[in-house]
Amino acid sequence: MTQPRPDPGDFTLDVFQNEYLPAGGRDVNAIVTVTSGRLAAPRGGPAAAEIIMVDCSGSMNDPAGKMAEAKVATAAAIDALRDGTSFAVIAGNEKARAIYPPDASLAVATAQARDAARQAVRGLQADGGTAIGQWLLLAHQIFTSGGRDAESAPVRHAILLTDGKNQHETPEKLAGAISWCEGAFRCDCRGVGTDWEVAELRKISTALLGTVDIVADPAGLAADFTALMHTAMSKQIADVSLRVWTPQHAQIKFLKQVAPDVADLTGRRSAAGPQAGDYPAGAWGPGETRDYHLCVEVSPAGVGQEMLAARVSLVSGPGSQAQVLGQGLVRALWTDDEALSTRINPHVAHYTGQAELAQVIQDGLQARKEGDEDTATAKLGRAVTLANQAGNEETARLLAKVVEVHDATGTVRLRKKVADADEMALDTRSTRTVRTKK
Repeated sequence: MTQPRPDPGDFTLDVFQNEYLPAGGRDVNAIVTVTSGRLAAPRGGPAAAEIIMVDCSGSMNDPAGKMAEAKVATAAAIDALRDGTSFAVIAGNEKARAIYPPDASLAVATAQARDAARQAVRGLQADGGTAIGQWLLLAHQIFTSGGRDAESAPVRHAILLTDGKNQHETPEKLAGAISWCEGAFRCDCRGVGTDWEVAELRKISTALLGTVDIVADPAGLAADFTALMHTAMSKQIADVSLRVWTPQHAQIKFLKQVAPDVADLTGRRSAAGPQAGDYPAGAWGPGETRDYHLCVEVSPAGVGQEMLAARVSLVSGPGSQAQVLGQGLVRALWTDDEALSTRINPHVAHYTGQAELAQVIQDGLQARKEGDEDTATAKLGRAVTLANQAGNEETARLLAKVVEVHDATGTVRLRKKVADADEMALDTRSTRTVRTKK
């Protein structure tokens, strides 16, 4: 698979940090902001390949309109395809079946192909169980061996819709399918209704660099699918990575994407030469900005000494053949000036709080499910404080549906009755962050 090589001027990379460490200090923190420019449109061949995976298990008949809305949403996503885009539709229950094209290949989006795809979607019927791993494996097969159009599309993206739990295969089989699909395509996951597991879909979306969200009312599926497809159609550069070089005896403690949402990339490292590793940054469209929090542990040096703690590059392509699109330096300078060494960079402070916000929400909701009201109250109270400190109004609004907020300092009480949809919305959107200003 090939893609047009981006122009190095298409990206900018900025580093925000307090480079001063106290005597004996080891941890160096920095926020790395990556911004894409206009990005030249790809020439020749399809720019993207899209697959829509539609849950067709028996539960999609309850309520009766759910399957009908899923068909409308799938048709809306097909309508949003750009001419020339390669695409396919998969029907999933305890098995996976390619319904368009029926030979498990990719079609090219034309008026005629869209009509044929919509006709195939209208014939979908709900029956059977749920084995999401089978759906992912078929999508992988189509993306990687679906003919010439699969090979020539640099950006591969899927939408996965389900309304239930993965009850007809083992967790190990699902985990194996997710692992097999890593790096082959991105996947946005949507749960319709409230009978599915947030954690289950989050595992898929995290591994496949996508998003997860709830669509509580099936009538909202069409608008959501249309928005997802428009976003996917804007992507022009795929397989971009953050390459981090560190000096000898230094160790990367973590690398997290912290905006527009939180995603821990630490375990996704692949070797990229001596003392360097690549971390997946996914596909990019024009005008995007993403922030990353890097923490490096270095060997302490004497007061007044300075060192390069990390060199962060945005690269396109594998190994030594990678093209460098932007670069930033993370420094460490040891000082005995306490005023300098104790100063916290506002970008680092902001995103440290937002990452903690996501974690305490998930921990608090889990404690609530387990009946541990004291832990749930403490965690969600802390979440209220962090959300207000960060100016994350959307998360604060979602929290207020789960707890009664007495003040912005975190004094809360668990609500006795919470709608399942409100709790799941808080959970799925807990990783969304608000950006700090430069």
